[in-house]
Amino acid sequence: MATFTFTPHIGRLPTPPSPSFPTSSSKRKLKFNSVATTTRASLQTFPPTLSDPFVLQLAETLEDSLPSSSSPFPLHKLRESSSESLLSTPWPSRRDEPFRFTDVSFIKQSQIHPISNPPQSSDLSSIPLENQFTNVVIVDGHFVKSVSNLTELPNGVYVGSLINLPSESIAKRVSDFVDRKFVGDLFWAINGVGAPDLTVVYVPAGCKVENPIHLRYFSIHGGEEGSNELAISNPRVLVMVENGGEIEIIEEFLSGDQGRSYWANPVLDVVIGSEGRVKHSYIQNQSLNAAHIKWTSVQQESTSAYELVEISTGGRLSRHNVHIQQLGPETTTVLSTLHLSVGNQTQDLHSSLVLDHPRGYSRQLHKCIVANPQGQAVFDGNVKVNRYAQQTDAGQLTRSLLLEPRATVNVKPNLQIIADDVKCSHGAAISDLEETQLFYFQARGIDLKTARKALIFSFGSEVIERLPSSSVRKRVEHHIKELLNPTLETSQH
Repeated sequence: MATFTFTPHIGRLPTPPSPSFPTSSSKRKLKFNSVATTTRASLQTFPPTLSDPFVLQLAETLEDSLPSSSSPFPLHKLRESSSESLLSTPWPSRRDEPFRFTDVSFIKQSQIHPISNPPQSSDLSSIPLENQFTNVVIVDGHFVKSVSNLTELPNGVYVGSLINLPSESIAKRVSDFVDRKFVGDLFWAINGVGAPDLTVVYVPAGCKVENPIHLRYFSIHGGEEGSNELAISNPRVLVMVENGGEIEIIEEFLSGDQGRSYWANPVLDVVIGSEGRVKHSYIQNQSLNAAHIKWTSVQQESTSAYELVEISTGGRLSRHNVHIQQLGPETTTVLSTLHLSVGNQTQDLHSSLVLDHPRGYSRQLHKCIVANPQGQAVFDGNVKVNRYAQQTDAGQLTRSLLLEPRATVNVKPNLQIIADDVKCSHGAAISDLEETQLFYFQARGIDLKTARKALIFSFGSEVIERLPSSSVRKRVEHHIKELLNPTLETSQH
């Protein structure tokens, strides 16, 4: 029997108190060595929340892997704020509610080492060239200009490393954003400490970038299949779209060797000014022995629009944390996700959408297919409609398809409403294919196996068809069929 957990929640909550976040001082040097050493010598010196030796050792290792030369000021501030968060955050376990169904213990039990140096020319020979779109190549967390294609950018648009920002005004905008008080979870902080650079995509006010910007992330280094080694990379990207700007971003995570074990820990920050538009495609196809834990943080000003289409098929453990804030009225957010688990995989989406202003609009569609007895999918989606978000229209739907008797899915659609003039809905469905649908095909002379394939592919195509780029869409369709066909051929149904 397939296993599932469905925990819906909808309610009207009292107004919560304002959160308190840690602050950082730019005068303090980022250094874990003395803290970690003292902790290892005497854990009683620190309160329990400050005494996770594994986290402190990991932070120290990440810091030691960074170049000794001075970093740009925004990156230094990021590392300071992230380090303070790390010092008070223990490694998560299944006892922690956000990780109740997601086991990250295999990462802790591995031999973790940072990828400290940029890739050598010999490492880049396996990276295919991309001429269709303007593209940014990030290898093991390092932006590599030599194999990126940054030609034909509109005037005023910048794509590249933080250290090469073309003007003081852009540098100040980036610095002000980095200095914000948002704090994510442990993995967000690990990225902030270990990111070797900040790749910036900047779109000036009123500029509409016609062609997509393709961010290609490659994980090359890692342990051999079956080893206990995890090479960690921490790519970090900031997309900043000023008032009235428009851009399409394609993020694609790939592996140089599908058998290697590594830990990709990326963060993407998106800032959208008033009347700005961002279309975001996120495709994750990393090694089935890898851990892929990603943060996407989005801030939307008034009358802006953000659309995310996510396709995740890779990783032994894949977790996407999405945090979106609507910071002005008449703001639109649309999220579409397809997760596929064909092996011993966990595909996890944790999303948080906060609506604080009137006439906001949001739609979220989450779909997953679990086609392996050891496969698992997790969805925890939180939509919070606060007191002043009157006349909000928010909808959330999760649908899961379990193709094997022991496949597992845990879903928790969560709608919290404080405003009293809203139109909100959510729903969940977990099942195998419906017998009536199969009968419809068979009644027309179509055999059972062909009918199952057609229905399964059509289940995922609802999300795939929302990918804005036709070439990316065709490539994803082909990849999904390649993954599913062997499973369906051997299926006992």
